[in-house]
Amino acid sequence: MKRRPLILVLLLMAVVLLAGCSSKDGSTVKLAYVAWDSEIASTNVVKEVLESKLNVKVEMLQVDAGPMWAGIADGSADAMVAAWLPGTHASYLEKYGKDIEDAGVNLDGTKTGLAVPAYMEINSIEDLNNAEVAATLDKRIIGIEPGAGIMTATESALEAYGLSEYTLLESSSAAMAQELQKAFDKNEPIVVTGWTPHWMFANMDLKYLDDPKNVYGGAEQIHTMVRKGLKEDMPDVHLFLSQFKWTAEDMAQVMVKIQGGQSPEDAAKEWVENNEAKVNEWITGISS
Repeated sequence: MKRRPLILVLLLMAVVLLAGCSSKDGSTVKLAYVAWDSEIASTNVVKEVLESKLNVKVEMLQVDAGPMWAGIADGSADAMVAAWLPGTHASYLEKYGKDIEDAGVNLDGTKTGLAVPAYMEINSIEDLNNAEVAATLDKRIIGIEPGAGIMTATESALEAYGLSEYTLLESSSAAMAQELQKAFDKNEPIVVTGWTPHWMFANMDLKYLDDPKNVYGGAEQIHTMVRKGLKEDMPDVHLFLSQFKWTAEDMAQVMVKIQGGQSPEDAAKEWVENNEAKVNEWITGISS
């Protein structure tokens, strides 16, 4: 398998960004997140509720997946709502789990894998071994940020299915979706690392390639992870985070608005205003 080298300086910058004191004085909640469309949506909704309902100042820290987990573990970030388990982030949970509190599931029924436009005639990852298929794809799979769990799983998939001649291209979530949209609009073949919920499945007719070797695993959940001690330092924040739970349809509403040109902040604010009953469930029992 061919793979572009990691850009180590980006990881170093991410670590520096997360470095410093945590918000144990209660003045600011630091939310770590990766710039995946799903986590941009969820983190901005959490930020909006914290600021508008709990009157808590929020600082958002955009990092890669590894530094996100490390930041919660070492206390330089307070929380994240982006832990894909049990499969995608299994290696991070194994490494940092003992130093992190799992505050519960915030979304059920996620899925990851290799996705293609529905007009393509292939249906399984095994079909990528076909010489004609490989040629039409230029032996490329469009990925996202290095270090993301789905990238690690895709590396394993390329090995498991004997696809060593394929190149897994590192990019970003936004760049991957842009390449997919361009190919889809031209009815061209393309394979990307995909996951749901994601706006691209709402805007384009896509399908997952079957994974008979079960490299990507089955349905997953997204968990909320918080630093140890948050419950004692900021009990209202901890209670809200432990009660935050929504659906893939909820998340998709925010993602589609953002993809359509609305700012993440405005899309989150609009969703919170339009879903008062659900938001009130999240903040039930909070004294402030």
